Amino acid sequence: MIKVALSTLGCKVNQYESAGILEALDTTLFSIVPFNTKADCYIINTCTVTGRTDYQSRQLIRRAIKTNPDASIIVTGCYAQITAEEIARIPGITLITGTAEKENIPCLLQKMAKGSPQILVGDIGQVHHFSGLSPKKFPGHTRAFLKIQDGCNSYCSYCIVPYARGRSRSLPEEKVINQIETLVRSGYREVVLTGIHLGIYGQDLLPPSTLLNILRHVNANGTVERLRLSSIEITEVSNDIIHLMADSATICRHLHIPLQSGDDRTLVAMMRSYDAAFFRSRLEEIYRAMPDIAIGLDVMAGFPGEGEEEFENTLLLIDAFPVAYIHVFPYSDRPGTAASRLPGAVRADEKKKRVKILRDIGQKKRNAFAERFIKKKLSVLVEDKKDRITGLMKGYSDNYIPVLITDGDFSLSRKIVNVIPDDAREGRLFGRTTNHDG
Repeated sequence: MIKVALSTLGCKVNQYESAGILEALDTTLFSIVPFNTKADCYIINTCTVTGRTDYQSRQLIRRAIKTNPDASIIVTGCYAQITAEEIARIPGITLITGTAEKENIPCLLQKMAKGSPQILVGDIGQVHHFSGLSPKKFPGHTRAFLKIQDGCNSYCSYCIVPYARGRSRSLPEEKVINQIETLVRSGYREVVLTGIHLGIYGQDLLPPSTLLNILRHVNANGTVERLRLSSIEITEVSNDIIHLMADSATICRHLHIPLQSGDDRTLVAMMRSYDAAFFRSRLEEIYRAMPDIAIGLDVMAGFPGEGEEEFENTLLLIDAFPVAYIHVFPYSDRPGTAASRLPGAVRADEKKKRVKILRDIGQKKRNAFAERFIKKKLSVLVEDKKDRITGLMKGYSDNYIPVLITDGDFSLSRKIVNVIPDDAREGRLFGRTTNHDG
């Protein structure tokens, strides 16, 4: 048996594709082993959203080579798509594939030979087909991911992703429903819909479809017990989606929305498609319909030209709402993007200070959001492993609060239970079950 190890950086789309690669391997030829052990082949599924993820990708490559210098090393993903020639200069690499060629790795593994690095990276801008990777199992995850959209047409000034993922393309609606049904048959009770630009799902299909169509079908037919959305733009959270979520027992009360900045001048420079007033008005509409919804925000610190006033505007917008959490990113220069040519670079120490301010605010918001639900009944999908710190069974509520179950055991694994929390610590709730569905 050939031992294969895989490590994934980046978003849920990457995680989905990694699961698809492993599931497509011929189990009579290959066995999957942990990445930190000696393997015959290492696959590194890279990310390039920031300079730090580029660095982490290179670290993983070198770690694999050091662990077994005789192993085949395959580098794929967004970093490979953008900088294949640079990666090829690292001694010891066998194969580099782009994002579109990723799905061919299971077949390529059977044909690979050591030698000079082979580069299989095509023009992602000319790719129109949707990846054939469609895993049914996600080891280590209680929830299943389903990639229904890939690529991005927006070209925000700071973002390299459209150059790494290509134009938007969607999985046909009937295949989305079929794959959700397949995941349910595999034992999953919650499916997370993912995409690079999820909100424009279906615009490229003939006839066109929409994310709302998928949500309506799943909600009306009970296709899965819980359906969750990954990141979605504020401009694509329509009133119809808001009202459907508010009335649904299936669609989770949770939205992850990229804000990036609360300052209008910065948003223009970022080439975002909204201003701060629009963002505020949409959040107000969402909270009116669903007061208990968890809304998470992506926020960038230190974008070129962001001064104290611009940063303060971002803080004011965040402070105005009971957001559940904040993902904070320091601006990372990506050569080839429009922002890379902008003046007004923010000093590294100032950027670091702003990141800390935002992360401190994020932790306070997370704590405050969790505390609101003490003594309130929550529906929790229980994971199949215990919390490392407390030894308690754990899971997530439909509105994305981590919940520790003080009276639970492994018999609750992968079940949806009702929990009434009686304590909150550092953004996590602790409580006892009231009943479970078996």
